[in-house]
Amino acid sequence: MKFITKILFFAILAEMGTTLLWAAERGTLVREAIIYLSPDTNSNKLGEVERGRELILLEKSRNWLHVEAMMGLAHSPDPAFVLEDEDEGKTISGWVLESGVVWSSTPNGDRILFGAAADSEDEAGRRRGRRGAAQDALRLYRRVYDIFPNSAVAAEGLYRAADIKWQIDRADVQSRPSAREKEAYLRQGMDEEGMKLVMKKFPDTKWAQLAAFHLIENKLCGDWQGSSKCPDKEADIYEKYVKEHSESPAAAEALYRAAWRRAALIEIYKSEEQMKKSEQSKNQAISLAQRLISQYPQSDWSSRGQTLLFLVQQGVPTYGNALQ
Repeated sequence: MKFITKILFFAILAEMGTTLLWAAERGTLVREAIIYLSPDTNSNKLGEVERGRELILLEKSRNWLHVEAMMGLAHSPDPAFVLEDEDEGKTISGWVLESGVVWSSTPNGDRILFGAAADSEDEAGRRRGRRGAAQDALRLYRRVYDIFPNSAVAAEGLYRAADIKWQIDRADVQSRPSAREKEAYLRQGMDEEGMKLVMKKFPDTKWAQLAAFHLIENKLCGDWQGSSKCPDKEADIYEKYVKEHSESPAAAEALYRAAWRRAALIEIYKSEEQMKKSEQSKNQAISLAQRLISQYPQSDWSSRGQTLLFLVQQGVPTYGNALQ
């Protein structure tokens, strides 16, 4: 009798252990799901859970999962970005069908999420793509990092999430009248939190270097208004980036953008009757373009640098409405 009692005791412990493992699991959906009041499709519907929303497993019953789900705000100005902050929406508990859920224990779960995110990102780029696909991609990429922080694709997932958020912010920022302000501090910039998180969590990676390149955009003038101050300052910023991140995938582009601004300054300084600075800018533009061509020969930016070099050496204005 005592033997049977011990077997039952260990069986109960094993069952409790399984429940505790379930309760500790975090997951997300690669499909949209209805969350129900009880494990029955005929029960009350509590809402719809979007792709990439975080789920916490409470218990399991047959092919049903009792979960806590973070729900987005229906009328939020940005229901997309996923830091799962308290102001993003409410957490509700209910039941969802277990299909299409990726958990931290799912084999190749990181790749599954990354693939689902890439699919959503592709869908977002289509003319008649699925509504909300960009936000789905953002959440799914973010979940790769959140659920599988040690994955080989965690850094890229976090960067891609931040990049999509940046693009969403950029569209909003550029739609505002302040986008044309000369000084950067006079307009609202893109939210830098996502990019800075990439740099913090994955320093010395190409994803951190790309994140740092994005941050430059918030330092640029909205409109130069024909003044030399803005392009001169911006060229310095791009040149500094190349100096600090010479191995970055964005280094060639940064070098081109610096060279293009130096070329633009040739005509701007002429309009300000600063001929000496105009000549200096010409020499700087030529030097930067030549450096771009020799240092990054396989880049498309190198070809653009070749064109810029040709125009500057030929004395063709690259900025303004000057005609010859």
